[in-house]
Amino acid sequence: MKQNMKHFSVFLSCIFVFYCLFTIIEGRKLHSSCKKHHKGYGHSCNSTTIFNIMSFGAKASGVSDDSKKLVMAWKAACKVPEGVVQIPLGHKFLIKPVTLQGPCTGHVTFQIDGTLLAPSKIGSWSKSNLFQWINFKWVQNLTIQGSGIVDGQGYSWWNPMKSKHISDIKPTALRFYASEDITIRDITINNSPQVHLKFDNSRGVKVNNITISSPGNSPNTDGIHLQNTRDVEIMYSNIGTGDDCVSIQTGCSNVHIHHINCGPGHGISIGGLGKDKSMACVSDILIENSIIENTLYGARIKTWQGGVGLVKNVTFSNIQIVDVNFPIVINQYYCDKNLCQNQTGSIGIKGVNFDKIVGTYSTQPIHLACSDEIPCTDIDLIDIQLKPSRGPLGGSQLQQALCWNSYGKSKGPLIPYSINYCLMKGGDDSIHPISGSSNELC
Repeated sequence: MKQNMKHFSVFLSCIFVFYCLFTIIEGRKLHSSCKKHHKGYGHSCNSTTIFNIMSFGAKASGVSDDSKKLVMAWKAACKVPEGVVQIPLGHKFLIKPVTLQGPCTGHVTFQIDGTLLAPSKIGSWSKSNLFQWINFKWVQNLTIQGSGIVDGQGYSWWNPMKSKHISDIKPTALRFYASEDITIRDITINNSPQVHLKFDNSRGVKVNNITISSPGNSPNTDGIHLQNTRDVEIMYSNIGTGDDCVSIQTGCSNVHIHHINCGPGHGISIGGLGKDKSMACVSDILIENSIIENTLYGARIKTWQGGVGLVKNVTFSNIQIVDVNFPIVINQYYCDKNLCQNQTGSIGIKGVNFDKIVGTYSTQPIHLACSDEIPCTDIDLIDIQLKPSRGPLGGSQLQQALCWNSYGKSKGPLIPYSINYCLMKGGDDSIHPISGSSNELC
């Protein structure tokens, strides 16, 4: 019996020695797959090279300027096939306005797990760098991801009474110009001085599971702003600001927005388009399966008088409305001042579908104010169920549904019942040739 136990002990000892040798060998393999970059700033794991901003001398105090260190890390990551710019967890980095420029050698990942801070004092911003804070230019095949925060610290920009240095121009937090194949996921963007996330002259954009937040009274702090950008998907995100949750401007097409929680703010908007008699074209927009809560507007299209162009093929579908002042809006008399001069002509609007917009409103259920000269055509109101949020009798400020010079069809159920009589029949392009010319321009 004792001899058997001795043999068993030897057997266990052999297994233990084998396990230790195996662990050491595998550890060496793993270590050998992660090699220090030849300049000492990064390390490579398999085909990915990681450039931690701390390796470039960033102080990570939240007070010292780490802008140059970020640019150095970016340039290094941009030169390798699979570069990663790493903003490590548990650290804060003060970043002044920077441009991170491409094109890069290959795919770049911007891994944000710590916090990026914009200058909190307006006087710290150079007058030549007021348009954007972190500017990505000519970048292709980029992923921004992580559990971290991009904090615009915009409080001092929002109250002109507290600062003598307020400019009419206020910075956008993250801006992409002439870029392609951009993915942004999981991060949080807070308190931008103005727009939080902007895409300009770009294509192939995917935004997934991000949070954008600023106070409901912060002016012009759009969540996501699209301009001259196509092939966009925005999904599974929470956006609450002082302006539009998503703003879609001229030159945008093939945009799909879904599973968004929007509010506070001004809802999800197309426009304003056509300011100063400019041309604007927007097409193929689908906004669906989302919640808009405690906002001024819900699903909105807005154009200035005097513009030219066309908005077409737009669908707002399966939108849950909670205590929104104006849930459904087309306004071709948009004006951001107390008084705007009347002008002739307007951007054409046709092929707009409002389908299954359900919930509560606090001022007016539907507001379709279309141009006297160029009516809105092919407008569908299907399964619209909007009830006052102030009880069955409503409040003294409640207004009736308005449809002015708008043509299309309605299909029940429709609440309030007056929506049944809102749209006029007919109104195609043969009757209104100006709308046809707008179609040709776009």
